[in-house]
Amino acid sequence: MMRINYDLHDLQAFIAVAERASFRQAAADLFLSQSALSRRIDKLEEGLGVKLFERTTRRVQLTNVGQAFLVNVRTALDGLEDAVLGVADLAAHRTGTVTLACVPSAVWHFLPAVLTAFSERFPRIRVRVHDESAQDVLNLVLAGEADFGINFTGAADPEIVFEPIYVESYVLAMRRDHPLAGRASLTWKDTVGERYISVAKSSGNRSVIDAALAGVEKHPVIQCEVNHVSGVLALVEAGMGVAAVPGLSVLPGRPDTIVGVPLVNPAIHRTLGLISKRNHTMAPAARTLFGMLQEALVKAQDDPAAGDPAAGDPAAGALF
Repeated sequence: MMRINYDLHDLQAFIAVAERASFRQAAADLFLSQSALSRRIDKLEEGLGVKLFERTTRRVQLTNVGQAFLVNVRTALDGLEDAVLGVADLAAHRTGTVTLACVPSAVWHFLPAVLTAFSERFPRIRVRVHDESAQDVLNLVLAGEADFGINFTGAADPEIVFEPIYVESYVLAMRRDHPLAGRASLTWKDTVGERYISVAKSSGNRSVIDAALAGVEKHPVIQCEVNHVSGVLALVEAGMGVAAVPGLSVLPGRPDTIVGVPLVNPAIHRTLGLISKRNHTMAPAARTLFGMLQEALVKAQDDPAAGDPAAGDPAAGALF
């Protein structure tokens, strides 16, 4: 295998001589002495093991090999220039794509205002959002298919950096006309006897609830299981029963038929965090969006009544 022992300046010198068919003119344009330019061409020919120029006292002409090499060098340098300009564009946030994975409640509550501000500042940056289950969000970040994520799992994974940014309380979701809807809070004992709807055991939310209720003697018996919180809320809205759900999922944009009453004894919380793969360097645009979300989510945590229905008025508006 041939060892490449010449540099970019050697190639630029070769192009200059080829285009001007003159060492004297090429040396002047490159601000070199003719002897320095000749040494660069000699080095290039020696490294390649071929003659690139036929030289006489009257003219300089490319050999057949030199003509073919000129085409390849121009292509290579054009590609290198495009690559350098492309990196500069990425660094300056002029082009690129940011891929974000997040649990669905984050799409509703945390992303709209931040993504709007980001797109206004960087209109040519494309943002791809994967709204998935907690496990899928974690897998996308681990696989490098997402630059980072918003999730409530991953803190125990050694490959993940988990930055907690929002503590969310669980509420009992029910129709507004339910007899318990006017309560300021509810114990789990209060829910015994209710038709209880739950997410399936495969759900991260179910794991959080089951762990919290492991030592609680009296709590409702599950009457119906659904895979996703959105399905649970649809059944609640239809009047089929009540359900323990993360506070943010009782969306302010839903019809007024559903309210969320804070659950206590025990109160259940989950911590949302920004997750990223350990020792992974984000592209500049991804790092900027990550920082904007950090700022917005910390601000939301400082004003919990604005974002968590369990912390104040159940009908409180969106975070932004």
